[in-house]
Amino acid sequence: MQRRPSAHVREGNQDVRDVRTLGIDPDHDTAAVIEALLSRHLAVRREEAARSSDRFAEDVIDLLADVVLRGGKRMRPAFLWWGWRGCGGEPRGAGAEATLKVATALELIQGCALIHDDLMDGSLLRRGAPAAHVAFANQHRAAGLRGNPDAFGVSAAILAGDLALVWADDLFETAGLDGRARRAVAPAWQAMRTETIAGQYLDLYGQGTGVDSPEESLRVAYLKSGLYTVERPLHLGAAMAGADPDLIAALRRAGRSAGVAFQLRDDLLGVFGGAGRTGKPAGDDIRDGASTYLVAIALQRARAHGRHEAERQLRAALGNRDLRAGELQEIRDLLTGLGAVAAVEARIGQLTASALTALEQAELAPPADQRLSFLVREVAAPTEG
Repeated sequence: MQRRPSAHVREGNQDVRDVRTLGIDPDHDTAAVIEALLSRHLAVRREEAARSSDRFAEDVIDLLADVVLRGGKRMRPAFLWWGWRGCGGEPRGAGAEATLKVATALELIQGCALIHDDLMDGSLLRRGAPAAHVAFANQHRAAGLRGNPDAFGVSAAILAGDLALVWADDLFETAGLDGRARRAVAPAWQAMRTETIAGQYLDLYGQGTGVDSPEESLRVAYLKSGLYTVERPLHLGAAMAGADPDLIAALRRAGRSAGVAFQLRDDLLGVFGGAGRTGKPAGDDIRDGASTYLVAIALQRARAHGRHEAERQLRAALGNRDLRAGELQEIRDLLTGLGAVAAVEARIGQLTASALTALEQAELAPPADQRLSFLVREVAAPTEG
């Protein structure tokens, strides 16, 4: 029997108390439900924070809400929801409501990751607007505050990212999971947060060491993004639905392949996509010196074919913050000419096929079987320009 949240929980979370009041069918439009729950939750938390400090609410929470609510496909909540539905979870009722609240919490973890990732990479844009640390620095300048605006922006962005992570945990804790679901899902929830931070650190470390092993770059891609984008959301949904270990293992296999395919696609867009498609400046991954699978394959091929000048040119571009548009185009041509782009596309195709096979073998309840297959294809597909 699914336990209803305590009176204390209901009073403290009126924003996400009853999904039925939204009037949206999560099977029909999962993203719209998550968007509404997220907006309500942030509004309530802002009101709470404003009682302590209007300045904190206006400066930090309003910016955090803008980052979280501006754009985003809500992929992670969708994978969690359809993992729940595919393993027998009901589309409505107390269990469904608790599941949707946990799914909403994933978007706050994503908000934390975006803010901190942009800060570590020195990215200026996110989803077509100034990255959080840049926006905070701009606030500092506009207010005429003392001190260094950029240092202020860095510190404030760290706090905003931390707040998103804290609020994600708060939402998970008050989601209304019954005892059985909570015991089943807690280890995956705990592991996911550590894995995400580990992946971010390895990505940061790789920029310093210049890791150029394709397999090592895949491991970083898996930890940094693949796990918490697809595999863990599927795991969370299945665990909450009471799936047996074999079914959870099958879903995790599918999620592992799809998650890495997603990150490899993101790596391609980071070089070839541009701000109009990604919301970030073109070539940021090259300027940041990111040790991606794309770059690692290109370096491996350059060495194998004795193309020493191509290897030198590529290494010189990595981490060069002053790389001009024409020089970036030369790197794009180099990556294509070395066959690295084709190799990444082939790997994406293999991973997608593996994920779809694992989903088929899982024999999920409809309509989740078809919806998850669609989602896997969507996260791995090229983004239209």
